[in-house]
Order: sequence, then C-alpha cells, then structure tokens
Amino acid sequence: MQYMFLIYLDETKFAPMTQKERDSFTNRMLDYDDELRASGHYVVSEALKMPDEAVTVRAWDGTLATTDGPFMETKEHLSGFFLVEARDLNEAIQLAGRMPLARVGSVEVRPVDTLERIPE
Repeated sequence: MQYMFLIYLDETKFAPMTQKERDSFTNRMLDYDDELRASGHYVVSEALKMPDEAVTVRAWDGTLATTDGPFMETKEHLSGFFLVEARDLNEAIQLAGRMPLARVGSVEVRPVDTLERIPE
C-alpha cells in the first residue's frame, strides 16, 4: 500500500540554526532517501519552495482566481512530501518517525486512495 508523508516545517526552529546545522539536515534527509531506497519503501520525494513562492488557484463559479501564498496562514508550512510503499499504517508511521525533519516539524501520514473510473 502507498502512503503519502506530508512534511510540515516550522521555520522558527531553523531560524536560530547555523548554516552548517541547516546543511546537516539536508544531508540527513538525503541519507533518509537512500535508506528508504535500500529498504524498498521509496517511491518518490521532493522538497518544496517556500510558501511565499506559492500561488493558490480557485475556479469557483466559472471564475479563475489566484492568491499569492498558501491557502491559509499557519505557523508550519508544507515543505515537502514522500510517497512510500509500506505494509500497513503501522510500518508507514515507523518510517515517518525515522525522518530527520520529524524532529523539528511534523509529518502527516496519509494512505493513498486509488480512484477508478465509474461507468456512467
């Protein structure tokens, strides 16, 4: 079964860190990628740019509207994602708990739902 890890980061935890400490997190996250690949759990992962580079799009009532930034203001922001293969939710939680960024942010673990076309 596939699980999505949505990584939420609190930038105030990174503000007091030196550049060397921040670089260490990057390297540890890349090591985590390698660990997941070696164990056969890895599907894909990517970091996301900062929220001030995001655009929220709505197409309500036939009108396309955009807003700079994320949909809502929060202390934590979505900073990246992983898609992994895991036996069950328990294994997915254990995998997410080993992620270095789980120590300074939070990781939402969500099962992937496969949509199938329904005959009309």
